[in-house]
Amino acid sequence: RMFERLVNNKRLTSERLHEGLRDLFNTMGTGGMFGVDDIAWFNGGLFKVIDVPTLSIMDMTELRNAAALNWSAIDVSIFGTLFERGLDPAKRSQLGAHYTDPATIMRIVTPVIERPLLQLWQQVTHDLDGLMAKSRKKGDAMYCAARKRFVKWLDELAAYRILDPACGSGNFLFLGLKALKDIEHKSHLDAAALGLDREADLVTGPHNVLGIKTNEYAAELARVTVWIGELQWRMAHGYEFKTNPVLEPLDHIDCRDALLSWNAGVPLEADWPKASVVVGNPPFLVGSKKRRELGDAYFDALDTVFAGRVPGGADLVCYWFEKARKAIQTNGLGAAGLVATNSIRGGSNRKALGSICQSTRIYEACSDQSWVNDGAAVRVSLVCFGGVSGARLDAKEVPAVQADLTAASKSDGALNLGEAVPLEANENASFRGSQKIGSFDISGKLARQWLKLPNPHRRSNAEALRQNWNCLDVTRRCRDGWIIDFGIDFQLADASLFESPFQYLTQHVKPERESNNRQAYRKWWWRHGEPRVAMRTALTRIPCNLATSAHAKHLFFVRLPTAVLPDKALIVITRADDTTFGILHSRFHELWSLRMCTWLGVGNDPRYTPTTCFETFPFPEGLTPADTAHQRTEALPGGAVIPAQLESDPRFPDASANN
Repeated sequence: RMFERLVNNKRLTSERLHEGLRDLFNTMGTGGMFGVDDIAWFNGGLFKVIDVPTLSIMDMTELRNAAALNWSAIDVSIFGTLFERGLDPAKRSQLGAHYTDPATIMRIVTPVIERPLLQLWQQVTHDLDGLMAKSRKKGDAMYCAARKRFVKWLDELAAYRILDPACGSGNFLFLGLKALKDIEHKSHLDAAALGLDREADLVTGPHNVLGIKTNEYAAELARVTVWIGELQWRMAHGYEFKTNPVLEPLDHIDCRDALLSWNAGVPLEADWPKASVVVGNPPFLVGSKKRRELGDAYFDALDTVFAGRVPGGADLVCYWFEKARKAIQTNGLGAAGLVATNSIRGGSNRKALGSICQSTRIYEACSDQSWVNDGAAVRVSLVCFGGVSGARLDAKEVPAVQADLTAASKSDGALNLGEAVPLEANENASFRGSQKIGSFDISGKLARQWLKLPNPHRRSNAEALRQNWNCLDVTRRCRDGWIIDFGIDFQLADASLFESPFQYLTQHVKPERESNNRQAYRKWWWRHGEPRVAMRTALTRIPCNLATSAHAKHLFFVRLPTAVLPDKALIVITRADDTTFGILHSRFHELWSLRMCTWLGVGNDPRYTPTTCFETFPFPEGLTPADTAHQRTEALPGGAVIPAQLESDPRFPDASANN
């Protein structure tokens, strides 16, 4: 308790305490005498740089209070997370939030590390039992053979490497190392019970863990977490601390990018160190936010380096899955267990799991469970893949786990929806609505005022204004929301002649766009950022379309007049016929969509995606969208007829004669 005695010496001034702490840390770094105490050599890199800050009276008081506490039993699994949140102003509000508890992390660590190693140890004990049954006498050939077999097993444990390529504050690494040390401890006890002498010390330790983290401070926290966890484990199991040094160097927790490296400005795929297994919780970032959060240059580099392997619209976590799959195939990786949002089961994300199923296998998975990430509750999937035998899904034995994290049937002709591909007949018929990237929205009241105003070129503002629908308009009542829309062709000079709309955009949109990272958004600031050119082209050929909310608990479609501009949160089917309308409302399509969709948020609501839900859906023969596009009404069994008149629909009020 030298530190505690030092800070509790109230006769020391701030300057003398500063000197004392500096000398203490220097001695801990190299080992030697500190006053009358002989201090062990700590090393490990913890005292590589010693920079004790100047301490105020308040600082000294806080140190005394902290030193009086018993820190030896701190829960290492949350230490790094809480410490990081406490020192990051942006995360301090999450201090009281939940953290990922050890039991949840063990749902990855157990099938990837613990269970396979215990199976291997069971084989070793079978060999040892057979040898020791012939002779337990030390020096005999059978005893020496048994000892040699046990030492070989210990060598395998010493060479075992656990890699977390997104190691955060080290929680996965600590629990992975703990599992490894528990197995070695069990091995020594079992071997002793068979008659073999105990080894002098353990062969497993911090050298067994590898990590990659871009944030230098988080990487340092991961090192401290592993160190404390190692010391606590040794105390709890009756082992003395190692000395010379006490702390093993942890330089193999790298502070760098796990996905990309750069050579003279050219992006390359980052190398991962050779490892036995990979575990971790890579960053959650949905595909639609990747470019905005990562920046154009990094997004384009990912697209270039991982072209043909990871779709550009996939969530960021998919790159970790792909790199782990490649390491299993080419770099001797045995298995991997990673956490992803549960949307990895569908959409473009599913291609990452599809590649895994083609080159190796998913042997254990939890398709959907709650998780806490940076204090926010999300729904995740836990996926373990590699060369491990057996197959378990949601804690149940299954014949096999498919790419959509469903169980394969025992029958030979089982339908694997994970292999469904877009159908040619369904192409160019489903789109996501226009994405504004700016404050283009206006109220219906303001829009109707502008429709009455003249312009220098005597053209109506109706050419620049449209009624705009989003999910709320579809699932509830029409908001009477409007939007300024200069389409895809209006040049700046032409747009400026629509005086009131253009002036509004100059005030409210232009400043936002000029600070945007994307050059196209800055250059064409008066147009929507993602106007969906193909959708607009398809809509010019029909009087209405079929729209549904991309995110809704229940799936249903409404008819939307072509004059109404759909928002990005709507999925638009560019068909006007009643046949398509009816089929999309069928039980068949609903069930198909629920299997092919992705899932969103803590509420686990289905997300309808054009590529997987519509383009892959097998319409009845002769009733594909292409076959029915010309039709307006369809006779139904029993003589009933669905009218196709929109004019009487009360949801579309005639806002003005100019619209």
